[in-house]
Amino acid sequence: MTVNLWKFHQNPTFDVNTWPWKPPKSVKENGRKPSCQLRTSLGNNPWWVVTVDEVTISMNHVSYHDNWREEAFCVTENPWDLIMGEAVEIFYTNGFCSGTTKNQPVDETHHQFDSWYEEAIDEDLKWSFALKSVLYKGASEYQDIALLDTKRFGKVLVIDGKMQSAEVDEFIYHECLIHPALLFHSNPKTMFIMGGGEGSAAREALRHRSIDEVVMCDIDEEVVNFCRRYLTVNRDAFCNKKLNLVINDAKAELEKRNKKFDIIVGDLADPVEGGPCYQLYTKSFYEKILKPKLNENGIFVTQAGPAGIFTHKEVFSSIYNTIRKVFKYVLAYTAHVPSFADTWGWVMASDQPFSIGAEEIDKRIAERVDDELLYLNGSSFLSSSTMNKTVYLSLLNETHVYTEENARFIPGHGLGNHL
Repeated sequence: MTVNLWKFHQNPTFDVNTWPWKPPKSVKENGRKPSCQLRTSLGNNPWWVVTVDEVTISMNHVSYHDNWREEAFCVTENPWDLIMGEAVEIFYTNGFCSGTTKNQPVDETHHQFDSWYEEAIDEDLKWSFALKSVLYKGASEYQDIALLDTKRFGKVLVIDGKMQSAEVDEFIYHECLIHPALLFHSNPKTMFIMGGGEGSAAREALRHRSIDEVVMCDIDEEVVNFCRRYLTVNRDAFCNKKLNLVINDAKAELEKRNKKFDIIVGDLADPVEGGPCYQLYTKSFYEKILKPKLNENGIFVTQAGPAGIFTHKEVFSSIYNTIRKVFKYVLAYTAHVPSFADTWGWVMASDQPFSIGAEEIDKRIAERVDDELLYLNGSSFLSSSTMNKTVYLSLLNETHVYTEENARFIPGHGLGNHL
């Protein structure tokens, strides 16, 4: 029998595959119930230990076929010296619950993985979703990264402990982020995207026929390369000649550029304590660096965090109020994103009024955008910009202004808090 342990770089997270062999009759008759413990020592020379009935088997590791993971394996002449029980327990860290890989003696091809990923919505509320497997888990220079294969939402990208997008519903988030600003602009030609490393924001922008150039500036080259490799839905966007991919801090990149843009987009990671992005939500950044890089009729739009009844005061109302101090016209809008388990918020701003209606939005979509949008149309956008009474009053009465010294954060963790 072979037991494979996938060691993801910099993180002791395992996916265990066992091939179910029918146990010898003597094992059943003796009523033995052996267990299997997995332990790891991470460092320059990783090693694994499997313990069965107080017998320890050490396993050396070998390099696998690519540079994303390594494989450790052990082969024993008698597979039931290694595993003879009903299940192998797997222990996860960094937010992962324990799971089991069950042996099914009747069906030697069946493999069941039962584990859950857990994420904080607020201090008193968490939600979890069932996993098929952990495709990758590690850390770049700036943030923690995970790619999960989930049972309900498909492939899910998680950064700093917060879900960024899910395969089945990312179109909701990215259509809401990108298309309103482009549609409200009379003739958008150029766009600057802060962040956006997975490529979905650029993909949506490049659907607009008027666009000549999209500059996508992300600080984390490892995230960008990872998404280019594994998020295949965006490969055409990365290959588009209109896309100018820049690896740099968005603040520094905007500062050094003389060129102005019709649209600037904040597709940034959520402001979590210790994360790399919260400085790009501050009044000084908007006022001194971002706004001067917009053309006269330019539009700025940013994702603004959770906007639900219980979560909108975390950062949404503060970001809205901060932008309101810098631009003449500010429009907040929201949409429910199922994989986020919450309503999400965006804020759009300009020194020109937002004055087109639902029919004109639909007309511009038909005239300007390649292929059908899956979520956004004129009526849904107008509905999304109408807040319920609770959120409306919070936006109206918010006094907090986002600064580096007085920042707000949503539950999660940055690399600085990585365990």
